[in-house]
Amino acid sequence: MTGVANGGAVRDAGRRAAGHPWFHRLSRVGLVARGLLYILIGVLALQIAFGNGGEEADRSGALTTVADKPGGTVVLWLMTAGFAALALWQFAEALYGRPVPDGHKARERLASAGRGLLYAAGFAAMLGFMFGQEGASSDEQSKTFTARLMGEPGGRWLVLAVAAGFLAVGAYVLYTAARRKFLDELKLGQMGRRVRRAVEPLGAVGNTARGLVIGAAGVFLGYAAISYDPGKAHGLDGTLREFAGTPAGAWGLVAIACGVVLFGVYSCCEARWRKVEAVRPGQGR
Repeated sequence: MTGVANGGAVRDAGRRAAGHPWFHRLSRVGLVARGLLYILIGVLALQIAFGNGGEEADRSGALTTVADKPGGTVVLWLMTAGFAALALWQFAEALYGRPVPDGHKARERLASAGRGLLYAAGFAAMLGFMFGQEGASSDEQSKTFTARLMGEPGGRWLVLAVAAGFLAVGAYVLYTAARRKFLDELKLGQMGRRVRRAVEPLGAVGNTARGLVIGAAGVFLGYAAISYDPGKAHGLDGTLREFAGTPAGAWGLVAIACGVVLFGVYSCCEARWRKVEAVRPGQGR
């Protein structure tokens, strides 16, 4: 009985922490950090499209760009803290439910747990960067991961499964953009009509670009598994560059890069109007 009581006390303490206004503020700081990262990656991709890009259009390139600016170290530490806050926020939603329709259901909470792991990985990578461990580019990491996985028994099928996961996530993001499902996550009642008219297209275009990039990364990963060639896998930088190889040419990359920038701007808007309060099971809004 003592163990059960202690467990209940821990859950109650966690719920109180997740419901504290400062926790909500930190979550919003994290959304700004995510937005800034996407904006930087999009700008780097635009520079590549116009032939004057010096950094990879991925997290590493974005962080290097910030580090080279006056006050960049302070900004990077704030971004790192922001990604830690994002991870904690998503784990809180996984435990206590999301403030969206059916947010208490298992699929929503599992999705939050998955996002929490991704943000935690992002935090770890940014922390490593801050301590001088810049690491490999996203393309090198993707190729290394694919090669290692293929070297294991049944690894080829595991890579295909991961590729299918990317395709599924990309398709879902495109669905949310087309059906405006992302609006369920916003406090629409606090928006004026003009603000909503500005934020809604930002979310639609930004999420469309993000969904296309995620899906394209899945396609390249799947192709690497089918051809049994890890070199065919691409990280974020390589995936973005491949859009320049479409019939639209460099303008294909320009369009996607602009969409990535717009998603970053939308993420900053989320910092103001996103529902960040975790809810109890059965209390989904």
